[in-house]
Amino acid sequence: MTTQPPGTSPAPDDDHPVASGRTTPTGITDTGTADTTGILDEALGRIHVSGPERNGWLSNHAPMAVEALVHHGSSATVHRWLDRYRDNLEEMPAPYAPITAGTWREALGDPRRIADWALHFERETAERPWREVLAEWWPRLLPGIAGGATHPVIRVGHAVRTLLTTEETAPRLTEFAHALGYWTARHAPLPDVLRFTDSPAAATAALGAVAPVPDQSGGIVSRLAQLTELPGWAGAPASPEEAEARLRELVTAAVHRYATHGHAEPVMLVHAATAPNAVLRTLPALPRELWAPSLGAAWAASAAVTAVYVPAGLAPWEGTAADRTPEEIFEAAAAHGDDHTVKFTDTALDIGDAGALTAAVRSVELNEPFL
Repeated sequence: MTTQPPGTSPAPDDDHPVASGRTTPTGITDTGTADTTGILDEALGRIHVSGPERNGWLSNHAPMAVEALVHHGSSATVHRWLDRYRDNLEEMPAPYAPITAGTWREALGDPRRIADWALHFERETAERPWREVLAEWWPRLLPGIAGGATHPVIRVGHAVRTLLTTEETAPRLTEFAHALGYWTARHAPLPDVLRFTDSPAAATAALGAVAPVPDQSGGIVSRLAQLTELPGWAGAPASPEEAEARLRELVTAAVHRYATHGHAEPVMLVHAATAPNAVLRTLPALPRELWAPSLGAAWAASAAVTAVYVPAGLAPWEGTAADRTPEEIFEAAAAHGDDHTVKFTDTALDIGDAGALTAAVRSVELNEPFL
């Protein structure tokens, strides 16, 4: 006889080598390096005995951070970073009941089923190609992109980048399965009353037009519940190529904006950039007909995060990245060690222009060091 799954909180809250210069199919400059050390698989093996959260709602950032560290040639830092992060990990919860074709809808968005979903996608990726699994589940999950404070989609983006650019090893496929399982368990649509209004044409102006929610004193769940309208910037792109270009524009705008707005909430505002970038990284693995709805979901996530954490005003910053290379900037983020700083710098290097590199330097300054 099965037992009732243990209770958890309903949704997460705040959680306070030389670059190659390759250009990816999405037009992003890939400053990463191929991992020939085996450290990524070792690290993922250590991580996968743990669940995707601790304390019932705080996200496990380890798989995302170590993927970024390895991708940018900082493999030597990974095990020391994981040793330091160990106290932030909890064991994977016990499974309750298998997910099936007849029961998945009732389990969607149920965090008590985190282990069930992880096991489901482990089975799915063992039986058929991971891209096929992704193409089936991506449109089901897009409406819940803000679930888990956008951490699940970000984790999926890191896992997909690894599978697109490196060998498909067992730990990397398991990471994809666990990332997708986390998203399904934390799937949470934005409020039904949300409507999209007229928007400026440029992504930078559209983010600037996002109004703050009335009460920014609570956590992200209570803040998101207050959303009633957002600028309808995403619109209906005329082609997959336009959707891709506009998504890149959004990521660029969100990264640049962090330099002047990140002071309001240095940790949480990184997700306004890293969430849409996770979607952008995933596009090459998706059928092209999914690119337009991906843009819409990415915009909703970025704008929603902006609305719930936007500051009252700018904080002009005189810093610059002009005297540093992208490699030096990531080395500084890796030495700093804060998981959100590492992930934001990783996204900033995807964009790679002066404004993005400056924002990355700003993130190192704003967030507390971890190492």
